Amino acid sequence: MQHGPAVRRRKLGAELRALRTSAGLTSGEAARLAGWHQSKVSRIETGTSGVKPADVRLLLDVYGVADRQLRELLLVLSGSSDDGGRHHWWHAYRGVLPPTYRDFISLESQASAMRTLETTVIPGLLQTPEYARAVTEAALEGTSAERLDALVEVRLARQDVLRTEPPLELSAVLDEAVLRREVGGPGVMSRQLGRLVEAARLPHVRLQVLPFSAGAHIGVTGPFVIFSFSRTSDLDVVVLDHLTSSHHLERKEDLRAYVEAFNALSVHALSPEDSLDFIAGAAAGA
Repeated sequence: MQHGPAVRRRKLGAELRALRTSAGLTSGEAARLAGWHQSKVSRIETGTSGVKPADVRLLLDVYGVADRQLRELLLVLSGSSDDGGRHHWWHAYRGVLPPTYRDFISLESQASAMRTLETTVIPGLLQTPEYARAVTEAALEGTSAERLDALVEVRLARQDVLRTEPPLELSAVLDEAVLRREVGGPGVMSRQLGRLVEAARLPHVRLQVLPFSAGAHIGVTGPFVIFSFSRTSDLDVVVLDHLTSSHHLERKEDLRAYVEAFNALSVHALSPEDSLDFIAGAAAGA
């Protein structure tokens, strides 16, 4: 049985391989110390086989990894429950969330920083309940009210990452179209833009607007998200959203290309201060 979505297995396997190498152990030596066959270590490290949380704990002990935050991150990638024994909150929504979305939430919950380009809608972490409902209803036309309610609940629950300690560091570049597209009616949009103004004043949130006057830009091909982790850059990943799925880019060259793209977009966008004024102006006119 495979445990956890594919991107998590690959990321977890790569990190465990790096930790084994840092510990000066061959895969055969690690397997012997863990009481396993060497092939099990190899399958875990290549991501071709899932790994149980108990196995991850054993390997981390074998490799002498004492960093609590790193251990917690790797255990989350293996599908572990938290320290209180509770399953992570999104597990309760398995019936309505596809595996790629659960994977996205898992990464988001443990990331230290998130950089995102949005070209069509307000970032999910900054949406008001009514805006979230209007967007979800439009994207999934014909879905049942029960499923719609559950998906909105998930969207709002995700926002807790901005209120934890330490909070997720969020940097977002918003195409002007995001602010101009009326979602849910004038009242909903006005309140949503007001929420953006509030968020832009938070010390861990950096918002920049890419105005229409900037012309064509590198982000016209579509939105993307870059997750970064404070304990290890090897787990950083780019996520591209599509209508029915998400695509993860894990190669270092892909990550580097998207980081450079985000940096270029930040240069061409308005400064955070001017962006705040821009958003406030849009809210006043909404």
